[in-house]
Amino acid sequence: MDMTLPPGSSRKAFYDALRAQHMTPLWEVLHALVPQQPATPCVPAFWAYDKVRPYLMQSGQLITAEEAVRRVLILENPALVGQSCITQSLYAGLQLILPGEIARSHRHTQSALRFVVEGRGAYTAVNGERSSMAPGDFIITPSWTWHDHGHEGTQTDGEPVVWLDGLDIPMLRFFDAGFAENGSERSQPLTRAEGTSYQQYGANMLPVRYDAPFGQTSPIFSYPYARTREALHTLERQAPIDAWDGVKLRYVNPATGGSPMPTMGTFMQSLPAGFSGRPWRQTDGAVYSVVEGHGTVLIGHAGQQQTFEFGPRDHFVIPSWHTAQLRSAPGCVLFSFSDRPVHQALGIHREERLS
Repeated sequence: MDMTLPPGSSRKAFYDALRAQHMTPLWEVLHALVPQQPATPCVPAFWAYDKVRPYLMQSGQLITAEEAVRRVLILENPALVGQSCITQSLYAGLQLILPGEIARSHRHTQSALRFVVEGRGAYTAVNGERSSMAPGDFIITPSWTWHDHGHEGTQTDGEPVVWLDGLDIPMLRFFDAGFAENGSERSQPLTRAEGTSYQQYGANMLPVRYDAPFGQTSPIFSYPYARTREALHTLERQAPIDAWDGVKLRYVNPATGGSPMPTMGTFMQSLPAGFSGRPWRQTDGAVYSVVEGHGTVLIGHAGQQQTFEFGPRDHFVIPSWHTAQLRSAPGCVLFSFSDRPVHQALGIHREERLS
């Protein structure tokens, strides 16, 4: 049956008829679908740790790690309320584990990173190998690997441990590719001594018959801060200081030289005392965790500028294509992660370093 409109019909009538056929005219939305530059709905945001920490501790009184499965307070972008994400492609949250607790074993297709913010005595276990946690450590949970967390301290002598969770949950949600499975035991059986992975893969060498244990993800799942910090501060003394980044290094998969995870890139940088960085912008939105020191980040977009004064354990997000400048009078160390590997794999990553 011919449902087309007669000659002389209005555009509105035409559009109404199209909607009934589950169609829409491209010319009405082309400017939004193909903008002249990135038009993210995300906004810059800042979480001061001294304001966040009381809520974390209160959550430890209200719900157990066992009941919560993962006791996490999500860092939600103010412009994406209810979507459980810090950018459109990344999730971030602060996880708390208390002495004597265990966060049960499970696995999922989402890749996860843990960046330790506070405390000692906790561990994470990945596919039968345990890794102790210390502030500044970067730890990976590869996609579809069994993992659990625990705290071996006691309530009398132990301290709370908090880490930053970073996951590609929104990205996998976009692809409708999320799967998860709970383990049959609270803690997985340990089959490898702690440090085995680092000895096999972290000494600029690989086993002769190397077989990637985690697919495209790094075979090292724990990158201790002590080694990272030494490298940064040695370079700060002996190498040129980049005018935009200070001294910035990226974590790598030692088997490929690429990103430790296929969907998330991770970085650590040191800003020397008196650093006043030049402005830059990039297509990958980035999440920052302050490890040491104090500083300022200036974030500009569409003629507006926000300034965040940061200190140890604070967190902030710089959305895609927002101009940013980093400054530090006393010097500081910053950890960050973004979805840059995906941008690079698709050939769409862009960065501008402004004067």
